[in-house]
Amino acid sequence: MSIQAYILIQTEVGKSSSVTKAVTAIAGVTIAESVTGPYDVIMRAEAANMEDLGKSVLAKVQAIPGITRTLTCPVTSL
Repeated sequence: MSIQAYILIQTEVGKSSSVTKAVTAIAGVTIAESVTGPYDVIMRAEAANMEDLGKSVLAKVQAIPGITRTLTCPVTSL
């Protein structure tokens, strides 16, 4: 069984489109979309477990230029 999570991303002004494209290219990301509101991009990712989610997805997301803040929301039921 895998774990899934939504990651809410705040970006620098004018960077949401480039961040969305960069996030979409990361293995484990199932969807990423630019949105309006307090966050600029919302993505969904999956991994084998929380440790893999952190190492294989979140570390890569947080290294993308233009991201100022992230909030990870694990899915509690599938």
